[in-house]
Amino acid sequence: MLEQFKKGFLYTAVGKYSNVVVQLALNVILSQILSPSEFGIFATVNVFLLFFQLLADIGIGPAIIQNKDLKRSEIQSIFGFSLYLSLGLGVLFFFLGYPISWIYDNPVFIPLSRILAITVFFYGSLVVPQALLLREKNFRYVNFTTAGAAVIQGIVAVSLALSGFSYYALILGNTAKAMTLFLIFYFKTGTQFKWKVNLEPLKKIYTFSRNQFLFNFINYFSRNLDNLLIGGMISQSALGYYDKAYTISLYPNQVLTGLVTSVIHPIMSDYADQKERIKQVYLRMTNLLAMVGMPLSVFVIFSARDIILIFGEEWTPSVPALQILAFSIWIQMILSSTGGIFQSGNRTDLLLLSGVLSTAFNIIGIISGILTGQIEYVALFLVIAFSINLVQANYLLLVKQFESSLIEFAKVLIKPILLALMQIIVFLILPELPFFFLINLIIKGLIFAVVWIVGIVITGEFKKIRTELARR
Repeated sequence: MLEQFKKGFLYTAVGKYSNVVVQLALNVILSQILSPSEFGIFATVNVFLLFFQLLADIGIGPAIIQNKDLKRSEIQSIFGFSLYLSLGLGVLFFFLGYPISWIYDNPVFIPLSRILAITVFFYGSLVVPQALLLREKNFRYVNFTTAGAAVIQGIVAVSLALSGFSYYALILGNTAKAMTLFLIFYFKTGTQFKWKVNLEPLKKIYTFSRNQFLFNFINYFSRNLDNLLIGGMISQSALGYYDKAYTISLYPNQVLTGLVTSVIHPIMSDYADQKERIKQVYLRMTNLLAMVGMPLSVFVIFSARDIILIFGEEWTPSVPALQILAFSIWIQMILSSTGGIFQSGNRTDLLLLSGVLSTAFNIIGIISGILTGQIEYVALFLVIAFSINLVQANYLLLVKQFESSLIEFAKVLIKPILLALMQIIVFLILPELPFFFLINLIIKGLIFAVVWIVGIVITGEFKKIRTELARR
């Protein structure tokens, strides 16, 4: 298992980091060309796109990875069903622009939905081929292809933005990415589909995929309700500022947690009946994520203005929201890793319950913030909701799934808290830097790195990590 993790982490790291670098560069470049309101329009329609991607998946992908007994012919039948479903959803999305334009009082959503209908079809159609590659633990191909598709997305989006295509540049770039991923994954796996759908294979994965889909369904609303309401009840510009802050706060999650979660379910699914083994993997993973995430949260809080200025002076209204959301960086990193653990132990029922609770708390937090009319309060109440969800998710994992206690979870956070306190002390003492924002950011980054390294040496984590690597 360790060898599989090493290979999975290596290939996923290269692919994930390449993809994040491309996406970050694309975000910076397009932020210099497009306005916050244009980004707000894209953020609004993208919420609906994500929902239709969710409907197209309906839990099929994780179910194929988990079920090792599915025959090739059965997977082909599932693929046929997936194509029909994606086509139907694409047609539905084609007409979705009319109600969206009415809700937000903006007719631009009508042509945008017609273009994104194509995107819906391709994102839905690649679910089965991608799941097959992950089931075979072909992490290198999946991640390298995803990074390559992101490059294509960037080239298309930037070229169109420079040509004056406004938010259409973002839409068409996303469409180019979806089409590229589908075509490459499809021809790589050689997946064939059957015109006549056989329901028997779908019945084999029904229970797992049902719980997975219901979790994804309710989790969608807990993660996207803020964008839906801000755009409609405050303004498109406010949504642009909020979305920028939220997107930046997610980058550490994408770089670090995404690296772990991409490989944990495909690998740990082979050990579904070994609860103690899965628990120890989770606790150590939580410890490592917190050791990076907690100090990183502190760094972003103290460096928020310099980070936002990378995207341009006009984005400075995003600074307060980013400082608040930074408190949740480490929390979201840990929460993102729990899904794969629930899946690995065949406990999508607990995953679903956790999703229901998360959605309830997030919705309460988002609505409370929206009622104030300020994105900073939306961010604040959302951070509070994330904190509550950290407790309930780990209660379900450790107490209900592993028959342990939350004390074990609390213990692995002690040293990360010490590392974060060291960062807080240093940045409070650090005087205001008078240099250009990039120079300030580099200096703060170097200080963060030095303090973090000193911290892991003092706490003994450096020696522990070195010993673990030596054993492997």
